[in-house]
Amino acid sequence: MFGGSRTGRSRAPWKLAFLALLCGALLGTYVWIRYVPNFLHEKPDFQGIEKPVFHQGQQLELGAMGKQESLKLALDTVKETIDEALLYESSSDSAIITTKDKVVRLRTSQLTAKINEKPFQLRFPMVKSEEGVLYLPMDPLKELYGIELRESGQTGAVILVKPGDEIRWHKTVSWPDKPERTISMRKEPSVKAAIYSDLPQGERVMVWGEEGDWYRIQLTNGYLGYVPRDTLVDDGIEVLPEPKAAAPFEPQKPLTGPIHVTWEHVLTKNPDTSAIGPMPGLDVISPTWFHLQDGEGNLKNLGDAAYANWAHERGYHIWGLFSNGFDPKRTTAALATYDKRMKMIKQLLSYAALYKLQGINIDFENVNLSDKQNLVQFVRELTPLLHEQGLVVSMDVTPRSESPNWSKFYDRKALAQTIDYMMLMAYDEHWDSSPVAGSVASLPWVEKSLLGLLEEDEVPPSKLILGIPFYTRVWTETVKNGKTVVDAKAVFMDMPQRITKEKKLTQTFSKETGQNYIEYKEDGKRNRIWIEDETSVKARVALAQKYKLAGVASWRRGYENPNAWEWIRSTLKP
Repeated sequence: MFGGSRTGRSRAPWKLAFLALLCGALLGTYVWIRYVPNFLHEKPDFQGIEKPVFHQGQQLELGAMGKQESLKLALDTVKETIDEALLYESSSDSAIITTKDKVVRLRTSQLTAKINEKPFQLRFPMVKSEEGVLYLPMDPLKELYGIELRESGQTGAVILVKPGDEIRWHKTVSWPDKPERTISMRKEPSVKAAIYSDLPQGERVMVWGEEGDWYRIQLTNGYLGYVPRDTLVDDGIEVLPEPKAAAPFEPQKPLTGPIHVTWEHVLTKNPDTSAIGPMPGLDVISPTWFHLQDGEGNLKNLGDAAYANWAHERGYHIWGLFSNGFDPKRTTAALATYDKRMKMIKQLLSYAALYKLQGINIDFENVNLSDKQNLVQFVRELTPLLHEQGLVVSMDVTPRSESPNWSKFYDRKALAQTIDYMMLMAYDEHWDSSPVAGSVASLPWVEKSLLGLLEEDEVPPSKLILGIPFYTRVWTETVKNGKTVVDAKAVFMDMPQRITKEKKLTQTFSKETGQNYIEYKEDGKRNRIWIEDETSVKARVALAQKYKLAGVASWRRGYENPNAWEWIRSTLKP
């Protein structure tokens, strides 16, 4: 019995010692895993890209080419990060850059570029890599966009900085008593992560974010990693200044206040100007002179110097209208290449000089939806060249709708960013082949159309001109086999007044449309007219005033009541 007790007492200390040793080992392992730093070093591989490009702390998909003065960026990089409007045209192997005042064309392996169609010598050309990637030279990019490309002589990495970019600079902390001490920049925000670089004291770094107690930083050599937040001190914010702005566009003869434009419809020959009465308050007349003749970009010219002289003598500005002839196939072909687009532009410039025009009005209608971007590109290329000659650029658009060829092909937001004025053709709510009778432009529909452009397309009111009709339609409804069939005939503004007088009718005001209205029966058929008159004209001009638009445009001269000019002038006030 006494022997057994001695054995039990002698084993207890060993058990305790073993447990203590085990706990110590576990604790040590935990401390090692949790707190002891990793001292292994690793070199960043930049995702296998030899010359990586970074923007705002993010590595871009494609690297750069060349070095120092011959440095180039991939075209897709420029399009993604600098200018989404940059266009590469494979048919002519051209990169086309458009700014507010410049159209730049670069061609692969050519040292001669073009700026506004004038030759410009490059030090280095646009080139194509063995993988088929296009690279743009640095000089024109810096000139056009004001960017900086900061290249590391150590790694070859390139840091892209754009005007307006904000860089938060910090410095690593200093320990005067331990000048040899460094700070580990790690691959991940953890002491267990591999070390990318040992940073000396006072090293400047870019800070791109925070993760817990760590800063995500970048060195000037491109390395991205993490350091503890308490190892950095603020060293200021850098913002690359915006490049010098282009001189604001100044038209040959500026217009002030709300303006009134009217279109002159020229089919084959120009009107007899001696038969045109006074048009008080009119500022601009837009004759339909220029038309796309074929898919090669040739234009048909119906301009007339005598008409131009007559208009100028009366103080009218002339915005020559350029139409696509409403032919979608012809339009597709003419918009397809830079050379064809530039061919059209050069003809318009020559006509503008010949007739001493103050502007060009673009009227492209019935365009394939697939040509939406090419139409925007045409306008971007056209506008700087016309502005260079002091010419105003305006463009006609329809109200928003789901019709591809009538409405959806207009990128109104993009177009409004380029042109001087956008003319909303706020008529043909019910068109000549409409299945039901109705107003050409009821007031609620006009206002809704206006708001679509102002609110959804973000067209500035200072650029928007409201188009108003000087015509209406006589609708004839016939009942056939129990169904009502409608037929329409467009008439001048005064025709409903004559019908009212001849047939001794009484006009009523339609609250639904904001117009006067008549109807009558003839040969068993019902005729209906939503009237364009002083009431409707002034109501539409009042809408332009309400939304502080640039003015109004009337379609067309020759359809109006002679008093219509005064109706507009008396309502359209600054």
